[in-house]
Amino acid sequence: MKKIILFVLLVAPLILYVYFSMVKHNSLFLPKITKNVNELPSGSTLDDKAVHLTGKISIIGFPGDDITPRKEAIFNLNQKINAKYRGFTDFQMVMLLPTGDEQKVTALQESLKRMGDISDWKFVFANPADIRAFHASLKVKEPLDAQCGSPYVYIIDKERALRGRKGTDSKGAVGFKDGYNMFIVSELHNDMTDDVKIMLREYRLALKQNNVYQQAAKRKI
Repeated sequence: MKKIILFVLLVAPLILYVYFSMVKHNSLFLPKITKNVNELPSGSTLDDKAVHLTGKISIIGFPGDDITPRKEAIFNLNQKINAKYRGFTDFQMVMLLPTGDEQKVTALQESLKRMGDISDWKFVFANPADIRAFHASLKVKEPLDAQCGSPYVYIIDKERALRGRKGTDSKGAVGFKDGYNMFIVSELHNDMTDDVKIMLREYRLALKQNNVYQQAAKRKI
């Protein structure tokens, strides 16, 4: 009986973890598109608290020098993604903008209060050259525009790897996705919602596996 219990506690979770790591996208593993993404550039924030990518599942966006035209997209992203996952302590929404846009962001937060709360979003204001250098480290298809802006947002894992889709899906179709257009509600609602869910499940599975090993080690002691 003890051997069976030890098998369930130690071997079964490992088998599941290996299985989920090998299966296609539609399971519980989101492929790494770019490894070793730069840490966020040093800059200022609205609450003077530093923001880091390491140790967090981050959604990264580039609203550009004028965030006002992206108000609708910000609202879409908040409703479809942030509202669903904001309760996870390791999850954060990070927007990287040029220094000097602080008042525009504050005005946007105020205007969205009645429709959607983005008070937990992290807005980092940095030098445009530093923003472009960080964006270049993502190695994504879509470039930044002249105002350091992009309609695309990206999923970065706790080890600062860009996650996305590559290979074949459950229907055998070949596809690749390194970012999500926040102006397209269906893309946020379908693709990005699923992919963030996969990320959270992946880390939850790894955490459970680690807890099982710790409990087994205590029993041996």
